[in-house]
Amino acid sequence: MRAKHWLLGALVVLTAALVHTQGSTDATIRQIRTEGMAHSHVADLFHTITVRIGPRLTGSPAQKEASRWAREQLAGWGYADAHLEPWKFGRGWTLEKLTLEMTAPRYTPLIGYAEGWSPSTSGDIVGTPMYLGDKTAADVAAMGASLKGAIVLTQPIQTAFVTADRPDPTTSDDPEAGTAPRFPVDPMRTGEAGRAFLKALHDAGVGVMLKPSPGNDGTVFVLGRDQGDEGVPSIVMSAEHYNLLVRMLQQKVPVKLRVNVQGEYNSDDLNTYNVIAELPGTDPALKDEVVMIGGHLDSWHSATGSADNADGSAEILEAARILKTIGARPRRTIRFAIWSGEEQGLLGSRAWVAQHLAGDANRAAREKFDVYLNVDSGTDQIFGFYLEHDAAAKPLFDAWLAPLKDLGARKNVLLHQGATDHMSFLAVGVPAFNSIQDYTHYDVRKHHTNMDTDERVNDADLKQAAVAMATFAYEAAMSDQRVPPPPAQKTQD
Repeated sequence: MRAKHWLLGALVVLTAALVHTQGSTDATIRQIRTEGMAHSHVADLFHTITVRIGPRLTGSPAQKEASRWAREQLAGWGYADAHLEPWKFGRGWTLEKLTLEMTAPRYTPLIGYAEGWSPSTSGDIVGTPMYLGDKTAADVAAMGASLKGAIVLTQPIQTAFVTADRPDPTTSDDPEAGTAPRFPVDPMRTGEAGRAFLKALHDAGVGVMLKPSPGNDGTVFVLGRDQGDEGVPSIVMSAEHYNLLVRMLQQKVPVKLRVNVQGEYNSDDLNTYNVIAELPGTDPALKDEVVMIGGHLDSWHSATGSADNADGSAEILEAARILKTIGARPRRTIRFAIWSGEEQGLLGSRAWVAQHLAGDANRAAREKFDVYLNVDSGTDQIFGFYLEHDAAAKPLFDAWLAPLKDLGARKNVLLHQGATDHMSFLAVGVPAFNSIQDYTHYDVRKHHTNMDTDERVNDADLKQAAVAMATFAYEAAMSDQRVPPPPAQKTQD
């Protein structure tokens, strides 16, 4: 009888503890919502990144300034361990001047942007452009000295455009929902043929190359990479203006251009930096387990990178501020990450994972790693998460999403999402997921373009996304159940 009484008493205590834990979690979730919606700092954080700091090309002084600023925000909110983690990237690049104008037969300013890491021209280049859109590398080599110092048009008239955004997986049954539309490319200018063509231009001493963008209505998709000593000054133009130049040459109109690209390579510090901070866990049995949330701070350089991904970085910072401000005491440790080098191939998150989670030396850390949640790829509200075919995780994620339904959350989907920083974590077999956000005009107007400005982002919806990330981080850190690992076959992209 005494044993029965003891067992009954133990069950009562355990049940009371579970109810208390759930009640405490629910109360904290309400605090997260109140702090995030009524006392938000997220718009100020966002506009500091985009307006005060501006474009943040990886390795540039602006990107490093943004990383230092993010660390200072975290430290100012009480994250004593907030720090920068360096990783080797290479030289940065800053555009100092760009001139692109038609001077004859009439004056017209032309829309175009230097590619990232473009070499500088030798001052102003003034002359009639030469059309090479139908030429191969061998043709260019045969043209020899006639190309030295020339302005060249490297592609045919642009006729293929990005005209549709990816379907929203929370409102569409399309099996390709969430998958970015294919970027129209010219096979003569990509792959091995493209590399040979660029080398021929370099060897011929071309002064500057112009090429069209597949964007409509003045939208210009602008990327770039460091080509070292093999680079050629390069400008991407709006299709409408590029096509005009080609048509003028076809009509034998005596067109003349003035072009000048001046950039500075930033090579004094070949490292760049991730920003890391932690909210320590409080449960003796779980505090060494880690829930991590993050987004990337770097951007391309033709706009302020507002939707890709200043909004995500501001949301992660705001989530960290909310949790610290309300005095959250998670059972597991919550770690925050602001990545760099995402645009060059997830390089910052890959470097962090390689150092902290990959390989036999990090087996213990990997086994203690509960989940990584990423915010990128889309704009404004968080509707749910891509679950990477991890059906076992869906009940957890659905329960965590439920309190956000009245704030615009919709559903989690089992689909895969590639090309964001969560892939670095999936590659070593730990659970990792990316948020689903609004794709309206994202692919046709915002993503990697000169139009990725603050007008593309709704300040009010930043609040919801920050609250969603703080909520999911806290729920995962408090859960009795760890997030199940993803199917092994889905860990690579």
